[in-house]
Amino acid sequence: MSRQLFKSTVVVGSMTLISRILGFIRDMLIAHIFGVNLATDAFFVVFKIPNFLRRLFAEGAFAHAFVPILSDYKERGSRVALKQFIDKTAGTLSVFLLLITLIGVVAAPVLIMLIAPGFAWQETQYELSVQLLQITFPYFLFITLVAFAGGILNAHGQFAIPALTPAFLNICMIAAAIWLAPLMGEPIKGLAWGVLLAGIVQLLFQVPALIRLGLVPRPRLGFNDAGVKRIISLMIPAIFSVSVTQINLLLDTLFASFLTVGSVSWLYYSDRLVEFPSGILGTALATVILPNLAGSHAAEDAAAFSNALDWGLRLVILIALPATIGLLLLAEPMLSTLFQYNEFGVNDVHFAGQSLKAYSFGLLGFILIKILVPGFTSRGDMKTPVRYGVYAMMASLGLNVALVFVLAHAGLALATSLGAFFNAALLLIKLKKDKIYQPAAGWWLFFGRVLLAAAAMSAVLYYFVDAEWWNHWNSLTRVINLAKWIAVGLVVYTLTLLLTGLRLKHLAGQMHGQA
Repeated sequence: MSRQLFKSTVVVGSMTLISRILGFIRDMLIAHIFGVNLATDAFFVVFKIPNFLRRLFAEGAFAHAFVPILSDYKERGSRVALKQFIDKTAGTLSVFLLLITLIGVVAAPVLIMLIAPGFAWQETQYELSVQLLQITFPYFLFITLVAFAGGILNAHGQFAIPALTPAFLNICMIAAAIWLAPLMGEPIKGLAWGVLLAGIVQLLFQVPALIRLGLVPRPRLGFNDAGVKRIISLMIPAIFSVSVTQINLLLDTLFASFLTVGSVSWLYYSDRLVEFPSGILGTALATVILPNLAGSHAAEDAAAFSNALDWGLRLVILIALPATIGLLLLAEPMLSTLFQYNEFGVNDVHFAGQSLKAYSFGLLGFILIKILVPGFTSRGDMKTPVRYGVYAMMASLGLNVALVFVLAHAGLALATSLGAFFNAALLLIKLKKDKIYQPAAGWWLFFGRVLLAAAAMSAVLYYFVDAEWWNHWNSLTRVINLAKWIAVGLVVYTLTLLLTGLRLKHLAGQMHGQA
């Protein structure tokens, strides 16, 4: 099982890597063309709303409610019952999404006031934000249907197509920035239309794979269907339990709207860099592990359930720790290399670097939440993650208020990071206490090896890299040197692991009892 998990994670991670690289190209282009100003702050706030709803409903609540029930139908029910369940879910979901979309478009002025109340002081920025939201909000409808299709494919072991689909958002936004934005009276609106187009393209991209499975939905209303009722009952608590980090990031935007112009953009660019490893590893693992855990639970295989969690946690520690060090010690070099062109200056690199360091501190917590929450939701337990999510959000909110006065926008990022660790710790302790997760042998030796390797990597990057170099180099020199030092850090980390006895078989799922 662990070997199959590893292979599936590599597939999803590889597809996600393509999307993330395109995402960096997109953000570099946006920084190059639009810079950091009132318009970009407006767009990034607006872009957060449909993205937040996507993560809340599509990747978050809906996926965690839908996939376990779908797996149950697949394991225990007939093909006809599975198809009827999919059809009724599609019809009910579509009605629900249309209603939310209409409300979102009409209520755009109120939503902007709630999410970025500081924009009210800038009338032009507020009006632009409302217009951008009205254009982009329907993206939520299409992308949730994309997640619905992806859930069907993932439950049938087809991970590549859903994992590659997000790349089309970046492709459409790149095309819009280059060709559509110059034609618009307000260029930033071109990006908004690119987002809407991307939702349609991503949905169409999933259809051929569904046709091959013979599971293209024929939407039917199913409010009274038992399976649909189960999804609705599970979604309500899952909306919160799997999306605490996204809610905290949205709260960061709310507070940042009152700060210096550019604060929203600095948080956006630093969050994007943290999302790179978080997306590749966290999303890949969460995508693969949820249907696996749901299948183990349906088969009443407690050992397989615990082993899958153990494998996921080890892989998170192994990869997230060096990624955290890289983001922390190479924050400004990364920002300078990727974004310091034309409108994005040295000061922007400096201030975005502050929030990137703060966000990077919480990377491990962000990814752990993605792995630990399925340990509850795959068993139909939505209440426990909700309760812990409330605790974590309250802690983050209190830290936001305390730290924003001392560290400005970086304080908001640090509060979110600390809240993520708190949430992850609560989830892990509960899984162990209830004996749902029982750590396999060899954890202390494994953890010691990883810490030693991380320390060696940190020492090399700390003593031999000066962030000031990048401000004086041209773009090619920046890229070459950043690539060189990332490679050096990874080589030091990997060699230290090998010298302490860690082997590839530990990654391939044979680590249990063999540390």
